[in-house]
Amino acid sequence: MALQFGVFDHIEPVPNMGLQETYDLRMQQIEVLDQAGYYAYHLAEHHTPAVHSLAPSQNVFLAAVSQRTSNIRFGPGICVLPLHHPVQLIEEYCMLDHLSGGRLEIGVGRGGVFEAFFWGQDSDVETNYARYRETLAAVQNGLSNDVLTHQGEFYNFDALPMRLRPLQQPMPPFWYMRNVETAAMDGMNTIIVGGLDSFESNVKRYHQEWEKHQGVGALTAQGTEPKIGLVVHLLLADTDEEAMKQAEPAWEHYRWNLATPRRLEAERRGLTQFAGENMNPRPASVPARELPQEERRDLDASLEDADRQERRKNLRGRVAEGEGGGAGFGSVAGSPETIRKYMDEYVATGANYFVGAFQWGDLSHEQAMRSIELFTNEVMPHYAG
Repeated sequence: MALQFGVFDHIEPVPNMGLQETYDLRMQQIEVLDQAGYYAYHLAEHHTPAVHSLAPSQNVFLAAVSQRTSNIRFGPGICVLPLHHPVQLIEEYCMLDHLSGGRLEIGVGRGGVFEAFFWGQDSDVETNYARYRETLAAVQNGLSNDVLTHQGEFYNFDALPMRLRPLQQPMPPFWYMRNVETAAMDGMNTIIVGGLDSFESNVKRYHQEWEKHQGVGALTAQGTEPKIGLVVHLLLADTDEEAMKQAEPAWEHYRWNLATPRRLEAERRGLTQFAGENMNPRPASVPARELPQEERRDLDASLEDADRQERRKNLRGRVAEGEGGGAGFGSVAGSPETIRKYMDEYVATGANYFVGAFQWGDLSHEQAMRSIELFTNEVMPHYAG
């Protein structure tokens, strides 16, 4: 199966590098991705007291991306909807879609209650989720209509003229991250996190839920096949040994960036209500990200024969694969030959999208660019359509 390839990015701080240099170098990377045939660039949203995102205003950064590229699509991955006013999002998304010639992709999510607390919002998880659902409804309504009429718990709009309209009709594509059932239910493309062991069952689950909620053979609102991909933090080098030597310390730095500063800030302030999993609790009505263990075991058994299971077991000995970072993300390091073996197993899951992250932790710009070069030239051509 032919894959399309995207890129996921936090824009983490790099030791001894200032903001201007960070932005300049990242734009250089994105220009390379633009010319190399990548489908889309997905930019995460995080705010202080988190430290692992230096582009908290996604649309400001993406406006620059729109002017420095010609081919690659781009968008928030995800925009934390509860933190934003829906009309401002509608207007900015219309601007970005036109500035880029119709290349905007919109990823949405509810985010965590910890950042909502620091924004002065109600940190109750059910209220946060209700605000997410309402903001999503208002944004999609405003993007696809000439006037916005909405009556809700948080916002009320009475035939508000939508003077700006998106270039893509009826609206740009939408994505939901980390939960295939929620994505399918709302007719969105999806990107999830984790490792290959759980990914294949999620691919099948996504297609089952898509048919259940959207209909057999149904396409997205833009008339395309729904996409499902896995975020994989990549480190490629000429040899497996060199790749692992670079990746191991960078992965530890990455894990620290994602989890530790927020935890330390909560402890410093005595915010015991955010201890452990309470930093990002799940609303009661949201479907589980993973199937129950017994159901997943049955599904896995139906998907994999003995040869596939043995091949994947042997693969683990060749690929340095790790999971964690406080958010379930996975990493893979190796030579191009080794990464191709990993990609063979990835394609076998039935996914149609692959999302690589190339600069993470304390990896340098040069290390990231070398990974991009090796992946683009020696891995992608074997799988791209």
